[in-house]
Parts: sequence; structure tokens; C-alpha cells
Amino acid sequence: MSLKIKLEEDLKQAMRQGDDLTKRTLRLCLSAIKLAEVEKQDSLDDPAILTILQKQVKTRQETIDEAQEVGRTDLVQGAKDEIEILRAYLPEPLSQEELTTLVQEAIAEADASNPQEMGKVMKVLMPRVQGRADGKTVSAIVQQQLSS
Repeated sequence: MSLKIKLEEDLKQAMRQGDDLTKRTLRLCLSAIKLAEVEKQDSLDDPAILTILQKQVKTRQETIDEAQEVGRTDLVQGAKDEIEILRAYLPEPLSQEELTTLVQEAIAEADASNPQEMGKVMKVLMPRVQGRADGKTVSAIVQQQLSS
């Protein structure tokens, strides 16, 4: 079952159960997916949908940070609840050790030896960590490994 179909089925279930938080969260995600499909003029595969879900989590994390700055605890809790719902659809994140191992493998595969070849490493590495690691974190580890 594709991820989009799972999201749609879970939305229907949330509607039947009267779960407003899940219903609202899944509707926002499905509308973001639909918008991306319209822009692409084709349906999205699961990795692309995972990317959208990650962006949704990141947006809510930014909301939490901004709400904490202005003391809006009501918004903080709502965004945290939405993140928990979305994380159920994301694969388990990679640990620091797993990520470092994948970076080292990608560096060897790309035959990179200096920071100027970071692009070659990222091209090999990003499809492997899609949906399981943040791009900034991956980039920092690659930069560190290539510099040492």
C-alpha cells in the first residue's frame, strides 16, 4: 500500500472516530501532496511523499520555536501533537553511528578525498538516507569526514 493511500485511509478513520487533530493534520499533509502533484503534473512516489511529510514536521518544529519565543504554550502543545501524528508515517531516523557509517561508505564509493568533492558524496548518499536524516546533519557529517 502506498503512503498516500495509507494517509487517505487514516484520514477516513479519523473522520469516523471524530479525531479532529488527526483529521486536520492529515488533511494538511494530503493537500500539500496534492499541490506537489499538480505542480509536477504527475503522482508522487513514496520517497517524494516522505520528503513532504518531513517538511511538514520541520514547519511545525519552527512553529514550536516561534511560539516558545512569544510564550504561546497553547500553540506549542498543538504543534507537538501534530508532529507525533506525522512521525508515525516517517521511517525510524538513523542514529549518529549509522549515519556516520553510511557517510564513510558513500565517500569510499564516490572516491572523494577533499571537501571540494562533497557534491559527489551527497549525490550518492542522499537517496540512501531519504526520510531518515536531516540534510543539514548529513552535510555536516560529510564535511567533517572529508576535512579529516
